[in-house]
Amino acid sequence: MSTLFEAILPVFGLVVVGYAAVRLRWLADDAVRGLSLFVFNFALPAMLFRTLARTQLPERMEWAFLLSFYGAALIVFGFGMVVARRGFGRPLQGQGLAGLTASYSNTVLLGIPIVLAALGDDAAVPLFLIVATQNLILFPPATAMIEAGLGGEKSLRGLLAPTLMAMGRNPIVVGLTAGLVFNLLNLGMPGPVDSVVAALGSAAIPTATFALGATLARYRISGAIGEASLLIGGKLLLQPLIAWLLAALVFDLEPLWTSVAVLMAGLPTGINAYLFAERYDHGVATSATAVVVSTGLSVGTLSILILLLTAR
Repeated sequence: MSTLFEAILPVFGLVVVGYAAVRLRWLADDAVRGLSLFVFNFALPAMLFRTLARTQLPERMEWAFLLSFYGAALIVFGFGMVVARRGFGRPLQGQGLAGLTASYSNTVLLGIPIVLAALGDDAAVPLFLIVATQNLILFPPATAMIEAGLGGEKSLRGLLAPTLMAMGRNPIVVGLTAGLVFNLLNLGMPGPVDSVVAALGSAAIPTATFALGATLARYRISGAIGEASLLIGGKLLLQPLIAWLLAALVFDLEPLWTSVAVLMAGLPTGINAYLFAERYDHGVATSATAVVVSTGLSVGTLSILILLLTAR
């Protein structure tokens, strides 16, 4: 129970504070944007770099772990598409957006602080494997569905190249890659430099969760409750269940790696799903509702998952 309170209450408490600060107009939109830029461009990359540079890496790649997480994500992606098509008659682009909304986890702003608080620093390597690869795995199929639905079919190469280029410019990925290089080459940093990086990294988790709350305050439950509810059920209930079945029963992963796969699968819908919908001007109400409501409900569902996974 103490693990639950240490993992959940501080994280979601800061989300609530950030949300209230914007709703009460104590924080302007420009301030929220500046805070978000600081989090993504400086604090989180510094924390990820320093943690991964100092973490004991596994001797071999745990492909079964990635198959457990992404197997669950892609199954739920398909579930979201079926819901959109059979239940609500959405066109192909709407199906792709529904699949992304149902399967895309908020790995950075919630996954990192919750998993590290619940499972400790030993969970850093499997956690960062998912953080580094989720966009690369889930964005191309979603983009392919949307572009095909809009009549703009592209080759797989044409979809992957922009995704890879964007990933290479992403500060989060840069931080992870640099940390991995430092670890593999056993490089060190001068004391003063390490102190600066450590100071930046120490601000990552509180500012990231505060920024999430502040960002959510700008979104609204916009309708499409029926469709969003089914997608949320797939995200918060079906996806972690499938991840557990694959990790624990099919691949027989170590308990720590199983726990990371399940917790990351059980995270609420990430804001990028909404940004995709807004970019293509389709399914915006469904995605916005799913992001806001799933984040609120995940306080309870993640609490249950943490209790089940740490009860030993």
